[in-house]
Amino acid sequence: MTVLSPAAGVGAPRRAWLADLPVLAVAVVWGGSYLAAKGITTTHTVVAVLVLRFALVMPVLVVAGWARLRALSPAQLRGAGVLGLVLGGIFLLETYGVVHTSATNAGLIISLTMVFTPLAESAVRKRAPSAGFLGAAALSVVGVVLLTQGAGAGFTAPSDGDLLILGAALARTLHVLLMARIKGVQDADPLSLTTVQLGAAVVVFAVLAAVPGTGDSPRAAAVGFGAAEWAGLAFLSVFCTLFAFFVQMWAVRRTSPSRVSLLLGTEPLWAAVAGIAVGGEEPGVLGYAGALLVLAGTAWGRRAVTPATTP
Repeated sequence: MTVLSPAAGVGAPRRAWLADLPVLAVAVVWGGSYLAAKGITTTHTVVAVLVLRFALVMPVLVVAGWARLRALSPAQLRGAGVLGLVLGGIFLLETYGVVHTSATNAGLIISLTMVFTPLAESAVRKRAPSAGFLGAAALSVVGVVLLTQGAGAGFTAPSDGDLLILGAALARTLHVLLMARIKGVQDADPLSLTTVQLGAAVVVFAVLAAVPGTGDSPRAAAVGFGAAEWAGLAFLSVFCTLFAFFVQMWAVRRTSPSRVSLLLGTEPLWAAVAGIAVGGEEPGVLGYAGALLVLAGTAWGRRAVTPATTP
């Protein structure tokens, strides 16, 4: 950490907030991504939309990082490719899930990754999590149970979409654990690693799109898009992918990774805001109570696990 003189310290908070604002903007657009995906995707166009979304940004990523891509070792390429297969599964689960549930539910249930990951890490290391973290995890789980009840009367089973998003949260946890344990990718350039992962995911989507019965082809979906659908796709491609990635790379050089992680952790809040205020979704009394418990539980869990994970 840089030690600032008293004079330099006067402007430090302002500079920190200037670095925070773009990261907070990433959390906001990520929160809005569930509503955007729901608005342009149907059961028959999930794979096609995923092909279009990432095929649009791949050329930019390849051109921006071409020199570093060429420097990747075979081991790094293999490791990034494996991560890309998992990433492809995450996007498939998330996108199919959001088609069958509300954007509010999707954004809040996926936040359970923040609970699942430390639990999985504790299991791998054979080290019990703190009592505070277990309490936070329990609070989050209760919140999700209430959230999935929506405005219904009495207890009902979670929807297929809720379960798919829950699967995506578990897949995200697997992705995080693999990133920490595949030695070949630990020293890889972040831009190159992301590019290879997205490239592998696009290959998965393209192969699925060629299989009969998986829905509309990317070409058919694109032809059927109107202005609103193209605007939603551009939002997902440009803001939720390109903008988000480059802001994170920029921010970690100007602030701390912990600060970036904390700001990005507000994504579930913005997902709920987008779903309710913009999408007109009505979670009901139980849904609102569940949303508050999920937000409180994941925030508590992040604080409870920080002392154990901070070097």
